[in-house]
Amino acid sequence: MKHLFRVLIAVCFLFGLIAGPATAGNVLVIKKGEPIHLATWLATSGPVLVLGVDIIRGLELAIDAKGGSFKGHPIKLSSQDEGCTPEGGQTAASRIASDPTVLMAIGASCSSAAKAGMPILWKMRIPSISPSTTAPFLTDPESGPDFAGYLRTCHNDKVQGAVAAEFIFKKLGLKKAAAIHDGGIMTQSLAQVFADTFKKLGGTMTSIEAISPGDTDMRPVLTKIASAAPQMIYMPMFPAETAFCVRQSKEISGLEKVAIMGSDGSFAPVFLAAAGNAAIGMYHSSPDFTAMDASYSSFLEKYKQKYGVAPEAPYHAHAYDAMFLIFEALEKAAVVKGDALEIDRDTLNKALHETKGMKGLTGTITCTANGDCADPKIAVYQLTEADFKANKMSTVPFWKRY
Repeated sequence: MKHLFRVLIAVCFLFGLIAGPATAGNVLVIKKGEPIHLATWLATSGPVLVLGVDIIRGLELAIDAKGGSFKGHPIKLSSQDEGCTPEGGQTAASRIASDPTVLMAIGASCSSAAKAGMPILWKMRIPSISPSTTAPFLTDPESGPDFAGYLRTCHNDKVQGAVAAEFIFKKLGLKKAAAIHDGGIMTQSLAQVFADTFKKLGGTMTSIEAISPGDTDMRPVLTKIASAAPQMIYMPMFPAETAFCVRQSKEISGLEKVAIMGSDGSFAPVFLAAAGNAAIGMYHSSPDFTAMDASYSSFLEKYKQKYGVAPEAPYHAHAYDAMFLIFEALEKAAVVKGDALEIDRDTLNKALHETKGMKGLTGTITCTANGDCADPKIAVYQLTEADFKANKMSTVPFWKRY
């Protein structure tokens, strides 16, 4: 019954049967006392919920820093759970698109959800900015007009994959590598960028294998990989699947001492709980926290004061920057008319994409025409026994290149 009610509400919004901020074409008119409604579509349940929760906290801290309002209108932050799946992305985007009060969206957490949901949002001319979706496809000019309203403040995996390959080849001096992905748009593209770069450097890829999200028995894939005797395995997946691969690799003859590397997708304490001490000594590629703006330490203190814990995922600062990018674009796109605020979403999207030289926590934010806005600084971290015992990922880079 509750589900039916939500569907009816969505239909009413779509056909204008329920009042909200007035719209004329793609112009949102926000009357006195009404909020500026920003809708998140992030993973807030399931195995990667820590990613979405961490992003929402970064957004909330940015809103707090802005005083909770813009030109007298409170900032409303609503949330849709995209579950880090294509189906979840479609559902979350559809719910946001059905609400005429939404000015723009923030998300998705995961590239697979973004690929499925962004065309739905942009059909309603709702732009979206993501702090964490890194798949190259999303800002590729060949991806077409469905992604014209998409931006991100996180890195493009063309950067992360190359850094990982250079680390393995140049720093560790290893010449034979394998990779495993879960078939998702992010994990598959990141594994491919790694492989392409590794081969250009002179290395040999012994294999690139795929598992499926939710798989728990990785032994067949790992046994196949072992037959070609790689010196390392790159696993750019999410916590659960990476953890199973790491643990079970120790059981496979020939892989007991092979170097293992994960990515930002599993760079969280939840991964440690699943992987156990088999993860000690492995590497991860992820944003370089030591390269953040000097104000990052103050941000961390406010984060701990507000939520009682330190950040447990990599993209809280990118979320903070995404919100301030929105504020900066609103300064250009919002028009005060009497007691009301008029915002043309197309003008807002143009202002977002034209952002240049904005000073953020993660660096200097400058957006390209296709929505890449990051100042990408990627580091490689090695999990020590001390980190494992403290149940935390290292924040001190083992190696970095930029």
